[in-house]
This record gives sequence, structure tokens and C-alpha cells, in this order.
Amino acid sequence: MKLTIELVPSTAWYSNVRSNVSKEEWDKIRKKSYAKANHKCEICGDVGTNQGVKHNVECHEIWEYDDQKHTQTLTGLISLCPYCHKTKHAGLASIKGETSIVINQLMKVNGITEKEAIAYMQEAFRIHNNRSQFQWKLDISYLEEYMKEPDNWWENI
Repeated sequence: MKLTIELVPSTAWYSNVRSNVSKEEWDKIRKKSYAKANHKCEICGDVGTNQGVKHNVECHEIWEYDDQKHTQTLTGLISLCPYCHKTKHAGLASIKGETSIVINQLMKVNGITEKEAIAYMQEAFRIHNNRSQFQWKLDISYLEEYMKEPDNWWENI
């Protein structure tokens, strides 16, 4: 699937890049992500302007979960339009009553049916519930290499 749901275990909520760097560092990190993506969603190509929001794109943290060692490892950063970002955080969207946005975005971007989108979302929540039973160690060492990259290295590709 091109667009996936990435639910952070509830025991790891508020333990992320932003909670571990200064506001100034987060601003550098997210702005670098936006520039690398040319201010477009890296999944659907949208710029968010038709979604009634003030941001074209938002920086999303990509995590890998080691279910044996209970380590949450940052593996990348991606710029997403607000709807794709909302889909990544389907749990928060559900709390806000925005599940229909998530289902519609999954269907649109992945070319799947509503039934398939709902089944996929249910499986994502099952995994989330299992992972939420454990305490997670955070590994954001990825940022060291990310921030060493020259600011405009991608323009020469």
C-alpha cells in the first residue's frame, strides 16, 4: 500500500522527535523535510491547499518497531499533506470524529474499496493494541545523519 496507517503505541505517546529536540531544532528538521519534498505530499503529491488548512505539508516521523526489544526507532522523515498525515495518525483522527477522512484517503490513494480500507484500519488498531501493552525505548539517532546532509544536496539529483 502506498498510504499506510502508523499508530504509535499509547505507551509511547508524546515521546517523539519534537519532545526530544528544541523548538529551533524541530523547525530546522521539518523545514528541511518540506524543502526536500518541494513542499508537496510525498505520498499523494497534493499540496494541502484544498484541504482547508494553513500548512501545505507537515513533517511526519517514520518509525520502526522492534516487537522483541520494544524499541521504537526513527528511520525517516516524510512531508505529507494534512489528509495523508491524518491517515498516518488514524487513532487521533478517530478521536476527533474524522474517521471518514481516513477511510476516503486510504481508498483514494491506494485504490481500494471501503470494505478493504475498514479491514486495514481494524488490523492497524489490533497491532496498536498489542504494542500498547509494552513500554518502548526511543531511538532517534537517525537525526544525526539527517542533519549532517547539506541543506540542498537533493537539488543535484
